[in-house]
Amino acid sequence: MTNIPETGRTPRVQIRLVVIQVLVLSLLGTLGGRLWYLQIREGAAYAKEASGNHVQQVVEPAVRGSILDARGVPLADNETRLVVSASRTELLKQKDDGKAVLTKLAGVLGMTAEEVTQKVRLCDSQTPQPCWNGSPYQPIPITDEATPKQALQIRERAEDFPGVTAEPEAVRRYASPGAANTAQVLGYLSPVTDEEITKAQDTDSPYLRSDQVGRSGLEREYDKELRGKAGVTRYEVDNLGRVIGQAEADAAQPGSNLVTSIDARVQRVAEYELNEAMKEARKAWDRNTNQRYKADSGAVVVMEAKTGRVVAMASNPSYDPNAWVGGISAKDYKRLTGKSSNYPLLNRAIQGQAAPGSVFKVVSTAAAVQAGYDFDGRYNCSSSYAVGGQVFKNFESQNHGPISLGRALEVSCDTVYYQLAHREWQRDGGIAPKKKPNDYFYKTAHQFGLGAETGIDLPNEVTGRVPDREWKQSYWEANKNGWCKTGKKNGSYVEKIAYENCLEGNKMRAGDEINYSIGQGDTLVTPIQMATIYGAIANGGTLYDPTVGKAIVSADGRTVQEIKPKAHGKLPVSRQTLAQMDDALAGVATRGTAAWRFGGWPQDKIEMHAKTGTAEVYGKQTTSWFATYTKDYSIVMTISQGGTGSGASGPAVRNIYDALYGVADDGTITPKNALLPTPQQGLPKIKADGTIASPKISKDPAKEQQTFQKATEKSATPAGGSLPAATVASPEVNRDTRRRRRRGARGRGSRRVCS
Repeated sequence: MTNIPETGRTPRVQIRLVVIQVLVLSLLGTLGGRLWYLQIREGAAYAKEASGNHVQQVVEPAVRGSILDARGVPLADNETRLVVSASRTELLKQKDDGKAVLTKLAGVLGMTAEEVTQKVRLCDSQTPQPCWNGSPYQPIPITDEATPKQALQIRERAEDFPGVTAEPEAVRRYASPGAANTAQVLGYLSPVTDEEITKAQDTDSPYLRSDQVGRSGLEREYDKELRGKAGVTRYEVDNLGRVIGQAEADAAQPGSNLVTSIDARVQRVAEYELNEAMKEARKAWDRNTNQRYKADSGAVVVMEAKTGRVVAMASNPSYDPNAWVGGISAKDYKRLTGKSSNYPLLNRAIQGQAAPGSVFKVVSTAAAVQAGYDFDGRYNCSSSYAVGGQVFKNFESQNHGPISLGRALEVSCDTVYYQLAHREWQRDGGIAPKKKPNDYFYKTAHQFGLGAETGIDLPNEVTGRVPDREWKQSYWEANKNGWCKTGKKNGSYVEKIAYENCLEGNKMRAGDEINYSIGQGDTLVTPIQMATIYGAIANGGTLYDPTVGKAIVSADGRTVQEIKPKAHGKLPVSRQTLAQMDDALAGVATRGTAAWRFGGWPQDKIEMHAKTGTAEVYGKQTTSWFATYTKDYSIVMTISQGGTGSGASGPAVRNIYDALYGVADDGTITPKNALLPTPQQGLPKIKADGTIASPKISKDPAKEQQTFQKATEKSATPAGGSLPAATVASPEVNRDTRRRRRRGARGRGSRRVCS
């Protein structure tokens, strides 16, 4: 007899079977739930993701819009070139990471293996330029200057060059029409970075990995409009990668064209005259440093006085923006950014800061009137002005006696402004100021727009500096420890200054306000700020935002978005005071410090106004400033370490005006030789197909202007002939020949604090 049940199952076996059944049912339930989740609830999402496994995208870059001058002449456009590119993904599949392929490629392209390798390495904090700062998954351009023969070699021997392509592509071209470089205004392009792609992915203008983006100038400011939208074609492929059909396609949308207010002809003349003025300055002897002037950099701005539109903007040293196209070489990158380069990538018209010297006196004059001083009052223009134990001298110790503020502007009398600034400093409480000092001289500068951006449509504009009480306090707090550490009461000049700054560098001293009143001390301005101010004086007091962009025109020409002039303020002067200042600045050009540069100018037909400036910079040679305006334009030029305002910059500015209005040395106006006697009105003609009409431009407008002037010189009145009655010539004009007036005459080359 046995205890085993008829079923053959013991209680223990039955329990195990039940447990197994429960586990099986649980697993089936879990599997069923998971299948429901994947196939029903998330089915659509996974189906879309799975479809990507057999869909491949082909990106067609959008054609970047052109940048045109005010008449429609292309400053930046596109051209088709043979571009050789390499895929890092394919190269890294090679046993040697593609080293042999790149070496063979270098031989075909006539480059060194190192140059090619540098092109395809990725940028990071440890890798200097040149390197690739775009996506590592997109083809990296090696050169955009391949010849048809080189491209054919690469394509015919594809097995020797895995991952290397040679295709015709549209690439950026900076045309330099009429030899007008316009580099710092235009900017340049480089590949988009992963960080930029991530940042822009949720915006209305996302980036593709193949995009090139603007890095400076107009290319950066108007990148969204110029870039357009790349086309994407999606192909269905099988598991072997063979195309079996087209899924969908989004056509590329070309970028819009940007019409600017730049006139390529005037731009060329401005660049040429700035460069020639710097070369001439380097020939002149600086009696203070006993060496020739270095004239190491400079800038010039030509602006429409009534709108703020920029007609020309030049910065020197300059560079060729085409160097960036197709990836910059190590040699070019070092030349543009190395310590010995003097940084040509800087746009010194909006990023160059310097003490303004006497061109600042229009601000001080307005401040004096605001403080209650009569414009036509009598103020002593003595040879010097003493404060405590310090003596502040006038230019060459000249003594003009009692004069008005207008006459002080004309002869650039420093001591008049010393006295007024010192008097206001005393009224405000001196070294221990009252609770709410008036600070007219500083407040007026802010009202003129100094110490702030002008609002120009170019990136990275700097603000300059108004060294008011707030600035002095913050600057002292930041530098006090260093001053106290290095300062010595009886040490060298620098050590004495550091000692004084340690003790009371946060206090407004009499000398601070005196120096400030003539544009010296810690004051910093930019050429674009001064062009805006003198343009405002010309137009009746409106401070316009300077603009380079004039209109955005769609690729088909159907949509035109004009960029209207905008104002950001008014000059803090009455109409009467403005008229008085206007008359005084006209006197500067006819009987004041700039008269010797405007001998023969047709003042009765085109009224010229000017102000010269020569600013001292500790440890450097003087900075030359020349600020001018007519009813149409304001032109400001500055040359670092260039000497006096009228001596270095004066001839070049006069030559630019001659080109604008077609004026010869003897004052004759020839309309056919005038480049732009009145500001450009309207926009260039847009054709039915959307293209913009482009007039012809000569090979070099600057050289044409020289030819014109030489031709008029031959027919001019012999030396000793009288000048037009509208112009009162200074003695220096009578001594100089006409040719020397045009280039390099330095009759007033002696050192001047602020003339």
